[in-house]
Amino acid sequence: MSLIKHILVIAELDDEGIKPSAYETVHAARLLADSFNGQVYVFCFGFGSPDKAKQLFNYGADRVQVLNNPLYNTISLDLGLIAIEPQIIKDKPYAIFFPATTHGKEFAASLSAKLNVSLATDCVAIQAGKDNQIIVRRPVYAGKALLNLTLNGPGPHILSLRQNTFRGPGPDFSRVGDIELLDISVSNDQRVLKVREVVKEIGSQLDITEARVVVSGGLGMQQSKNFKLLEDLAQVLQGAVGASRPVVDNGWRKYSNQVGQTGRTIQPDLYIACGISGAVQHLAGMSSAKCIVAINKDANAPIFSVADYGIVGDALAIVPYLTEEFRRVLAS
Repeated sequence: MSLIKHILVIAELDDEGIKPSAYETVHAARLLADSFNGQVYVFCFGFGSPDKAKQLFNYGADRVQVLNNPLYNTISLDLGLIAIEPQIIKDKPYAIFFPATTHGKEFAASLSAKLNVSLATDCVAIQAGKDNQIIVRRPVYAGKALLNLTLNGPGPHILSLRQNTFRGPGPDFSRVGDIELLDISVSNDQRVLKVREVVKEIGSQLDITEARVVVSGGLGMQQSKNFKLLEDLAQVLQGAVGASRPVVDNGWRKYSNQVGQTGRTIQPDLYIACGISGAVQHLAGMSSAKCIVAINKDANAPIFSVADYGIVGDALAIVPYLTEEFRRVLAS
């Protein structure tokens, strides 16, 4: 194959460091770049310590750029496009990879429209085709089918990658590199949106899109205080707590916990559905989990049609037993 200059990965950087989804995205880009005899460039969007971005080299990056402007301490679409677009024009990447986070999806769609180039969202598989083609697979019809797309032409082709899908073998500490600081100036005329204050929700729970284990509850949990049972199980399994839409609508859990077509789409290693009937909208958000365990009193609940393991019974009685058994086994 002819040389492809490089693949650009857009990663999110803040005071806490690089988001885990960025490492997966870099790994996916590394595999594709190797097929094209190309390189992987990473552009860190946001503002934080450059040292925290050095781990990106361990996952396959050849070059890492970090913004050196405190204006980017708050992520916003207009500032992001101001920073990203000149780099794309300068380096002419063949493909641009975003993690399918909230910000990643927004930037991928906006950049695709601005550059008038192709966009493939929520990709779950990527490979090189003939004549420098990129073949991607992505879910359609609420996850009921998978669509194969072939991307042709000079690019840049923009892709967003589903989280917990491209993990790889882990870091290669023999790979190192130097961080390049970019001092991008932004005039007041360019700033469409000016953020005056950011109020962050403080909590210890993992983001359900990044967690490898998700324990979700539905109306079968009966009331909000019973979600403490799910929190205990999630803590033992080092996972996160999810919820169905009716639970969120009732105010029992926050929207950030909602799994489903109108909530978050997740792909954990283990998904435990407790008291969830399994409406099609909910299945669209979690049916790609590698292992699904369903607990429901109704033996005919739709959730059992996608479950790898099913337990017919009251989740309020079963979950505490599961928690103690997992705690005992993991301790040994």
